[in-house]
Amino acid sequence: NLPANMGDDAVRVMFDHLLSLPKRPVKNLDIFLCSNGGSGTVPWRLVSVFREFAEKFNVLIPYRAYSAATLLALGADEIVMHPFGELGPIDPTVSNEYNPVEQGTGRRLGISVEDVKAYVNFIKNGVGITHEDELIRAVEVLANKVHPLALGNVERFLAQSRMIAGKIMHTHMQGVDEHTIKEIVENLASKLYFHGHPINRREARQDLKLKVIDPANPGLEQVMWELYMDFEKEFQNRVTFDPFSDLASAYGLPEVTQQPPATEWIEYELIHAIIESVPFSERHIIKRKLRLAAPGPGQVALQDTILSQGWIRSPAPQEESRSPQSGTSAGDAPLGQLAPA
Repeated sequence: NLPANMGDDAVRVMFDHLLSLPKRPVKNLDIFLCSNGGSGTVPWRLVSVFREFAEKFNVLIPYRAYSAATLLALGADEIVMHPFGELGPIDPTVSNEYNPVEQGTGRRLGISVEDVKAYVNFIKNGVGITHEDELIRAVEVLANKVHPLALGNVERFLAQSRMIAGKIMHTHMQGVDEHTIKEIVENLASKLYFHGHPINRREARQDLKLKVIDPANPGLEQVMWELYMDFEKEFQNRVTFDPFSDLASAYGLPEVTQQPPATEWIEYELIHAIIESVPFSERHIIKRKLRLAAPGPGQVALQDTILSQGWIRSPAPQEESRSPQSGTSAGDAPLGQLAPA
């Protein structure tokens, strides 16, 4: 309940880690990747800079590498997927100032590229409307609900996603015929139908023809999972972020719907992203305070104030402080020892 996206700021942080490499280019660079996705331009920027610093780079996926993270994986010379690892479709969800607004919150709603295409296909193939005048009226209905410029933005982002995927794959698939690359891109962009579809390693290797190692080394799989578990613990991924319930419990309210007096603030320090290599670790941390208040009769509101946010650097744990049994550092510090070869 605390999402975070791959953003442009991560590229600058990653560049600092690359500058700390002992030489340039290194022979192999391994990227341990877990992300729900984010900005569609970030993968192209990262793949380009990885190619500047490494003759070959590989991606290791212990769990989720969705959307923009899948795009990043497409740029790797080899993909190592844990049995629990997943890739995802690369069709984007886009938003700009012309997108529909959610009633009550004023939040701009994202538009899935494939949802727009599915609507048109449903009218033509599901309903069976093929006459030109009737199709025009169906599109007019959509345009009355969604601003035409928002729909144009959808098409632009779909074209950009396909272009970036193709450019990323061309960085290491020299000699592969153009038809094969276009088929892989089309499958990931349009033929999985659902943006949340999880692509397991067998599907990635056999159906989509991606460069997934077959089979992955069992010892490597174990180490990948141990490292993921270390990050999972640090992020508290299995604990729901629920400030309403925290505040209700702190002030003895039986239900969060009960109208409270204004409570005291509770402060949180939340980790949204981690980028680590041997020399140091960078965490994107947001410090915020929240409280319950009653703006009116029968109303309960959550007041949220951000105190600070940004990337914070710390040195990696010392080698002697690590536990050889668990592979983690003393004091539950992150492992941070997956290094470029």
